[in-house]
Amino acid sequence: MSGNGSGYGQFPGTRPRRLRTTPAMRRLVAENRLHPAELILPVFVREGIDAPVPISAMPGVVQHTRDTLRKAAVEAAEAGVGGIMLFGVPLDEKKDAVGTPGTDPDGILQVAIRDVVSEVGDALVVMSDLCLDEHIEHGHCGVLDSKGRVDNDATLERYAEMARVQADAGVHVVGPSGMMDGQVGVIRGALDAAGHQDVSVLAYTAKYASAFYGPFREAIGSSLKGDRKTYQQDPANQRESLRELALDLAEGADMVMVKPAGPYLDVVAKVAESVDVPVAAYQISGEYAMVEAAAERGWIDRDRAIMETLTGIRRAGAQLILTYWATEVAAQL
Repeated sequence: MSGNGSGYGQFPGTRPRRLRTTPAMRRLVAENRLHPAELILPVFVREGIDAPVPISAMPGVVQHTRDTLRKAAVEAAEAGVGGIMLFGVPLDEKKDAVGTPGTDPDGILQVAIRDVVSEVGDALVVMSDLCLDEHIEHGHCGVLDSKGRVDNDATLERYAEMARVQADAGVHVVGPSGMMDGQVGVIRGALDAAGHQDVSVLAYTAKYASAFYGPFREAIGSSLKGDRKTYQQDPANQRESLRELALDLAEGADMVMVKPAGPYLDVVAKVAESVDVPVAAYQISGEYAMVEAAAERGWIDRDRAIMETLTGIRRAGAQLILTYWATEVAAQL
C-alpha cells in the first residue's frame, strides 16, 4: 500500500522520523545520555621510571610516573570525570611468589593512592585494583599451591591484607578483580575489622576469560604463562553471572561490575535488571585498541565510534563505565 499523502488513515499514519529531524530534536528525545560523572579512568603507574612509557597496543595510554599520574588525576577531575582506577606496576625484581609489593605499605600502588588522594582529595573517587597479578612473579591473580594451581583460600588471605593496606593509604573504593570465590566477603570483613567501614567494594562480579585483555598485559608488565580459565568466567555462560552476582551481593558488595563491556552487553543488561546497587562495566584494553587501530587506518570515524560504544554500554544498563577515553570524552561532554 503506497501512501504519500498525510490524511488520516493513509499510510504512514505514524512517522517516528519526526523525532529525528534535527540535532536539537534528537538531543531532546534521547533515551540515554553519557555524563562525565559516570566515567571512571583506569590508569597505570610504574615504579622506577622518570618519564611516561607508551603502551604500544593502546595508542595514547601510558605507564605513568608518580608526577604524571598526579597531573592525569587533576585533568580528569577538572574534566568532571567521576572516578579513577589505579593499577600499580612494581619493579620486576620486587615481584615474588606471594605478590609482596601488593601488601607493602610503600609498594607502588599504595604510594600512588596516597599521591592521588593528596592531589585531588574528594574531587575524584579514588579506586584501586585489588589483585595480585601485577605484583606476583607468575602473573596469576592468586598464589599457587604445590601443584601449580591457583589456591583460592590462600589467595583470600592475601586479598584481605591488600584491602587493609590500600585502605590505610586512603583509597575510597577497592576493586577486587581476581574472581576468587568468597573474595568480597573476606575483603569486607577485613576492612570492617580494621576500622575502614567507609571504604566501598566494587566487585568484579562477572569477569570473563576474554581474548580482549591482551594490551592490558603489556600495560601491567604481566609475566603470565597459560590462562585464567579456571577462575574467570567462561564466555559461553550468562546464567553463571547471576549466580556470581547473588554471592557478591550477599557478601556485601556496594557496586558490581561486568568485564569486558562490549562483548557482554547482554550480561550487563541482565545484571542491571536484577539489582538495586550501581552497575559498572569496564571497556577494556582490547576494545580500546580495536577502535584506535581501525580509526588510525581510516576505516571508521574515531570520535563517533567512541561515543557509540560508550552509549551502547550505557543503554545496556551500566551506570558507571570504566574507559581509557574517560577524560577525553568528559571534556567533550
